[in-house]
Amino acid sequence: MDLPVWQIIVLAIVQGVAEFLPISSSGHLVVLATLLDADADHFDLVGLNIVLHAGTLGSILVVYRQQLYEALTKDRRLLLLLVVATIPAVIAALVLKATDTDSLLESPLVAGICFLVTGTILLLSQRLPQTERTYEQTSWSQAWWIGCAQALAILPGISRSGSTICSGQALGLSREGAATFSFLMAVPAILGAITLKVAKSIGDWDHASKTPAWLLLLGAAISFVVGWFSLVLLIKVVQRGRLHWFAWWCFAVGLFVIAWQATID
Repeated sequence: MDLPVWQIIVLAIVQGVAEFLPISSSGHLVVLATLLDADADHFDLVGLNIVLHAGTLGSILVVYRQQLYEALTKDRRLLLLLVVATIPAVIAALVLKATDTDSLLESPLVAGICFLVTGTILLLSQRLPQTERTYEQTSWSQAWWIGCAQALAILPGISRSGSTICSGQALGLSREGAATFSFLMAVPAILGAITLKVAKSIGDWDHASKTPAWLLLLGAAISFVVGWFSLVLLIKVVQRGRLHWFAWWCFAVGLFVIAWQATID
């Protein structure tokens, strides 16, 4: 039984909005997929999650094309910093793969608890001191610790953008500098996840995903367009120091999900 087109559209819109706004796209996808009864009989949730992330990856490539071009052609130090920042996520992914914890990554209850963690992080962000340190001035140790924050965002409900931007500010980067570094380091992280999925699917494409290819492409396209607008919006929110506003959404969703899961036998 194929997943209805409207469900793919809804999931793609949620991905495009939540990937950049600090409210956790993976957490929302896990919760929404469960509410829509989009279980394993319909499609591979982890696989769809990665495809939708590919769409939002395109948004980053467009918005930050100049910074990425400079990193690839001129600023080799920045390129190495992004590599360092990606290492913690690679380690976390390998550990999760070795322990076969897909059920953990698809658990609404885990997402609900982690939403509360994200909300707390965002609320505390307004207390962080402001500096003028740009993303080009990121140190090696700062890159590593921001990468550790990104690794934690593998858990559903932990916002990747929220945790990395807030950690960047806490470590001394400016608001805009932390946001820019956060989204630049998202590129290798998302590419790595996509590569792992493709490698796993080689030789077994017919069973790689229970969702038709054209639906996956539709979802990726929608998440790209919505993600583009969301990313531009978030940049403005960060510049104005209003990141903590999203904490209340995370608290509300987290408490709802926990209460909902508590009523399930």
